[in-house]
Amino acid sequence: MATTVVYPCSKINIGLHVLQKRDDGFHDIETLFVPHALSDVLEVTDAPEAAENVKLFLYGLPLPGPLMSNLCIRAYNLLSEHFHMTPVEIHLYKQIPAGTGLGGGSSDGAYCLQLLNRHFTLGLSQPELHSFALQLGSDVPFFIQQPPLSMCLASGRGDILEPFAMDLSQYRIELRFPPVSVSTAEAYSGVVPDNNRVSLRDLLLQPVDTWKYVIENDFEATIFKKHPQIEQYKQMLYQEGAVFASMTGSGSAVYGLFRI
Repeated sequence: MATTVVYPCSKINIGLHVLQKRDDGFHDIETLFVPHALSDVLEVTDAPEAAENVKLFLYGLPLPGPLMSNLCIRAYNLLSEHFHMTPVEIHLYKQIPAGTGLGGGSSDGAYCLQLLNRHFTLGLSQPELHSFALQLGSDVPFFIQQPPLSMCLASGRGDILEPFAMDLSQYRIELRFPPVSVSTAEAYSGVVPDNNRVSLRDLLLQPVDTWKYVIENDFEATIFKKHPQIEQYKQMLYQEGAVFASMTGSGSAVYGLFRI
């Protein structure tokens, strides 16, 4: 019985500018995706005697919503529309909390696409995997890179990725988890797009010590009003000595950069 195991990592966002609403209903953004070591564990096992094509088993942290909406299930179903794939069981051990802006669900979906590609020897190229990933979600393509992931400046829906060389080796990233969950829809519902400002790329080229004053996550303005506890966690990171602190993605997790 063939088994394959991968470790879907998380990400943080350094800066997140919501630029404008698109005709397709999405938003154009700019953000820096930075991989983080916190990861889930994902395993695919052949299940030749199974009554259904794919079955998901969840362990670890809880996940909201029905299992059939999980991106691992959707990844299998998406590929099965184009390729013959025999039944499998998917075992997912969650260590990345849901609703925290760390991209855990997107990472699971992306790694599952790559895992299934290898498991069934489908021969999909990176551009083909990227195309399938975008059908699962806007930030799923970031996780399609071959590990180890590199930081990328993301634009468009978050799907246009450009490797961004920046040395953060003198800093450690610490995560904090306020007891709040924020959905992407909730975050976008209050944001005000702004396409008339200094680009995030230019701001990132400034010294890290200045980021506190110039780099913003546009979701913070409204999310902090609704969930002031998240802002409190961010301020606590500064009190602990962080040189830069921010909510990541659409929240609710916050992180701090600390000099090593």
